[in-house]
Amino acid sequence: MIKKIAILSVLALLLLSGCAKKDPNPSLGNNFNNNNDIATDVVTIDESSTNSNFDDASNPNGFNSSTDGMKSVYFDFGGYSITSQMQGVISFNKDILSQKLGNRKLKLEGNCDEFGTDEYNYALGLKRTKAVMDSLISLGIPQNQIDFVSFGESNPQCREATDDCYARNRRVDLGLKK
Repeated sequence: MIKKIAILSVLALLLLSGCAKKDPNPSLGNNFNNNNDIATDVVTIDESSTNSNFDDASNPNGFNSSTDGMKSVYFDFGGYSITSQMQGVISFNKDILSQKLGNRKLKLEGNCDEFGTDEYNYALGLKRTKAVMDSLISLGIPQNQIDFVSFGESNPQCREATDDCYARNRRVDLGLKK
């Protein structure tokens, strides 16, 4: 009887432990604040460590999964605040939208890297799309012409286990609905 209880206990522990998510790579150099609420943690990343192709208007295809001439908006690890660098990308996209939007709808697609639970990444993707949407609205794009969705971590642009790859997956893609 004791043997059965021990076996059942071990099986229960294995079942409850499941597959753990990978911890973020500490080599990213992120500075976390002391806030215990993970959903509102603001994380900063040294902008010199991000790829310069993110905001280079002369290279719209550099690390970009947006369509119709627009560029993806990238975010810091765990963050959904738009940096000054990415505000330039949003202004670039607004100029494209001023020419191409017409009566069509814009679709914003929020994406995350693989760190965090599925639920956390889905919510973070929504926060990122809302931040981009709010910024576009402030620049004059009508809210009723913007749709958004979060893919969380399920739509990676890159699958390598590198800091640059993780950074490429933390984005909002923009495209016009056909």
